[in-house]
Amino acid sequence: MTIEPDAAPQTVAGRLSTYLRGGGIITPLITVLFAFFVAALVVLFTGGNPIETFEAIFKGTGLNWLFPWTSEDDRIVAEINLQQTLIVTTPLILTGLAVAFAFRCGLFNIGGQGQYLVGTFVAVWVGSSFQDMASLPHILLAMIAACLAGAAWGGLAGLLKATTGANEVISTIMLNWVAIWTGIYLFGLGGPLQSDVDKSVPVSNDIAENAKLPVFWGDPELQGLHVGIFISLAMLLVFWVVLNRTRTGFEVRAVGFNPEAASAAGISVGRNYVLVMAICGLFAGLAGSLDVLGWQFRVATNDIEINQIGFLGIAVALLGRNTAVGTMFSALLFGALVTGTSVRNLDPTVFEPAKAVNLTWIIQGLVVLMVSADVLVTYLWKLRSRLRRRGGQAPPAEVPA
Repeated sequence: MTIEPDAAPQTVAGRLSTYLRGGGIITPLITVLFAFFVAALVVLFTGGNPIETFEAIFKGTGLNWLFPWTSEDDRIVAEINLQQTLIVTTPLILTGLAVAFAFRCGLFNIGGQGQYLVGTFVAVWVGSSFQDMASLPHILLAMIAACLAGAAWGGLAGLLKATTGANEVISTIMLNWVAIWTGIYLFGLGGPLQSDVDKSVPVSNDIAENAKLPVFWGDPELQGLHVGIFISLAMLLVFWVVLNRTRTGFEVRAVGFNPEAASAAGISVGRNYVLVMAICGLFAGLAGSLDVLGWQFRVATNDIEINQIGFLGIAVALLGRNTAVGTMFSALLFGALVTGTSVRNLDPTVFEPAKAVNLTWIIQGLVVLMVSADVLVTYLWKLRSRLRRRGGQAPPAEVPA
């Protein structure tokens, strides 16, 4: 029997593993540059100036605060904008991890949005209850409850996969809609969790003051940056440690690359499906709690319908190549795009903010389209391997059948 070194892995995660070896950091950089190039053409064809537009978007992100040559007046505005960028980046890191962790087990978690929403529902309920509870235990209780809710929601998809073979893409998409309509029912007019104060508005009760996350940078009244950013960064470390330094991580990666071989080695494939999807849901549910406790402080039915944080996590994970460091920088990029093109931050004299939001969608779509084309990258990797063997490297090893 011949062992082919370029034999294709059997699962999505296996193909992505090959993809991760093909191109290093160059591939995502080229992807981003190409996406911005196409966006520049769109700006040009719609009568705008691409350079001025991207400069205005960059200033809207607040990242110019990092430059020492930024004037004092501009620095004040940049500081506020950067706080907003990091607030958006916080949940994107976690929803990106919710997708990336599933990929490493050969699963495609499209359900980050539903898991995120369930986390927000539970967090706002806990946060608006227990008014007399001390601040720290109240915050921890809301976060833990949101994590458990997200884990249960994600674990349900894993259980369906393990017991019935249901495709996780389909089940997680449907669970997203179940979460959306459940939230609309809960907080809609006459719903069981609708506000006790605003009976004519489809929103939840506001969370208690002692359940709000502390703000360490900026004015709390202006949505300053809360401590949730540190929790998200800590979860990046947890993600890396679990995958690379634990037995669970080894089993997850083994199942992701070849579930049949993993099963033959005594690894429970079904158990790992449930466990992995539960962990993914935990990440996404935590993201929802950080948004509710950090700056939203309530849940409205309108927000439930238009929120895209969970879906953006897919692009974050793909561009970040399903790694901890990559996810962090990818989340920052998408967080900056969301903030820089917002109506509040983009200079309307340079480019109409409504159009700029569409630019963000174009860039996001191009990124997902290109980085998910792992078949092309896999082909190029195989081609490179063949060329190397023809160049004098040793042929594939022969082992007894």
